[in-house]
Amino acid sequence: MALDGQNIYNACCTLRIDFSKLTSLNVKYNNDKSRDFTRLDLPTGDGHPSLEPPMAAAFGAPGIISSPYAGAAGFAPAIGFPQATGLSVPAVPGALGPLTLASSAVTGRMAIPGASGIPGNSVLLVTNLNPDLITPHGLFILFGVYGDVHRVKIMFNKKENALVQMADANQAQLAMNHLSGQRLYGKVLRATLSKHQTVQLPREGQEDQGLTKDFSNSPLHRFKKPGSKNFQNIFPPSATLHLSNIPPSVTMDDLKNLFTEAGCTVKAFKFFQKDRKMALIQLGSVEEAIQALIELHNHDLGENHHLRVSFSKSTI
Repeated sequence: MALDGQNIYNACCTLRIDFSKLTSLNVKYNNDKSRDFTRLDLPTGDGHPSLEPPMAAAFGAPGIISSPYAGAAGFAPAIGFPQATGLSVPAVPGALGPLTLASSAVTGRMAIPGASGIPGNSVLLVTNLNPDLITPHGLFILFGVYGDVHRVKIMFNKKENALVQMADANQAQLAMNHLSGQRLYGKVLRATLSKHQTVQLPREGQEDQGLTKDFSNSPLHRFKKPGSKNFQNIFPPSATLHLSNIPPSVTMDDLKNLFTEAGCTVKAFKFFQKDRKMALIQLGSVEEAIQALIELHNHDLGENHHLRVSFSKSTI
């Protein structure tokens, strides 16, 4: 949304970006017209050929404004906008700024106006947090829905701000896209790319009050296994949560009471018909669901089962 109204080139190609009326995007083919970055196994489709080698080479050449996901393992480069070699476009009000061969080749992405961070960075600056309720563990759980969080630092002198270091730049971009603008503990969370390229751990003896945590080796990382199904189940925050790893002895009332005791309004609940280890629960708002995920993901349900919570694309 930060790019709405910006020009790709000097005084032309103005971007118009708004929220779609669609609730989901169905992609059947991976080709030059559509692509599902979580389903690399999709066919190219009849009548929708992939880019011919010369054209693919052109779109993959330096000087292209590419998708933030370009260069990720297994991801094909997105269609971009070629720029004449060595041509520098003067900055004008309302434009994206100079787009030179060198800058676009180095960054590999379109810069967002007002963002002071480093493109391709894996560290996010998260602002407008509730300093009385937010914790490093809470940020780890929330941002961990969209990637593996390595480190979290809540600012010692400004506790409404934090740094979150993801495993890579693509995960950072994904988390930023999905979480910036969401309400958390009564405040609208903002996430941008940070100027820092790593989150520094406190020196020995340095006062920190437990505000900096290293989660690099956490067993709760959702994406550490290559080819994990979690890659195919990444969805924006929603009022409906997907629950899994439920033991046979836990009933619907047990789970509804668990979420009610966490301060949630339970509007609907249902077990999966074919697999009672999974269920959907609809809460009173997206904010409630975000806070419930933070509090109850990995909750011990007994019988060596820990509850797994994620956002659902389905409704009840």
